[in-house]
Amino acid sequence: MPSLKEVKTRIRSVKSTRKITSAMKMVASAKLHKAQGTIESMMPYQRELNRILSNFLGGDLRVESPYVARKETKRVALVPFSSNSSLCGAYNANVIKLLGQAVEEYVPALGKENVLVFPVGKKVEEAVKRMGFQPQADAETLADKPTYQEAADLARRLMEMYAAGEVDRVELIYHHFKSTGTQVLTREAYLPVDLTQVGNPNDAATADGTNADATADAAYRADYIVEPSPEQLVADLIPTVLCQRLFTAAADSSASEHAARTLAMQVATDNANDLIQDLTKQYNKTRQQAITSELLDIVGGSMK
Repeated sequence: MPSLKEVKTRIRSVKSTRKITSAMKMVASAKLHKAQGTIESMMPYQRELNRILSNFLGGDLRVESPYVARKETKRVALVPFSSNSSLCGAYNANVIKLLGQAVEEYVPALGKENVLVFPVGKKVEEAVKRMGFQPQADAETLADKPTYQEAADLARRLMEMYAAGEVDRVELIYHHFKSTGTQVLTREAYLPVDLTQVGNPNDAATADGTNADATADAAYRADYIVEPSPEQLVADLIPTVLCQRLFTAAADSSASEHAARTLAMQVATDNANDLIQDLTKQYNKTRQQAITSELLDIVGGSMK
């Protein structure tokens, strides 16, 4: 049985750890609140952008864009989103696992040299190097503090590579933020653009399973007057939608990271509280046994 000093030292150590996890939970919660605000302020713009594009496509327009053309997949680009730091539960491990599945799917057919990985976040970048790939991007700041400008720069680079025929398919791997307790691991095609699903595939659905925005779009068809032509506007609008879509993935991933860390630190704090209670009981029990033993020794000595 450990001595009183050892138990007391352990209690002090666990209390110190509890202070750290509690502080990290509060910091992550504040960052999550800010990330949620970014998503909430961004969604009206994204919905309206998708609605405009949907309205045009509803007129059976013939769209000519290099980002719509489908090609035989000979070279693929993967863009996984992770965090720059740990202590966020299985958040990073899940992204790395899904990335590994995608790599295993493409490498046997295309070869390792034809699978390009653009990691966003230090943790997935380290995993990419362990897999034997050379990271194609350095986007740690995009994972930590996502900005539209940096997301648009990465999106334009991917679009240029796709238009030039350097890659034939681009996929995103990230967590979609639904609530503090729910983050959905998502793998979706980024290029080529599927014009039949121009909206965010992660938009919330109504109770009957239909998409709320799609339902609103069906009842709302604005009569636009467009110059020089609707076809040209749609072709120019697609790059904007792609930039916005990548920024949405980055913002989703950032919010999911803070939510995962908030929950992880809450669990760690709760576990520390339980451990302190158990150690305190052990300390009191050991102390009581020591006092009882001393009293017995005193009583036994006085009777001699």
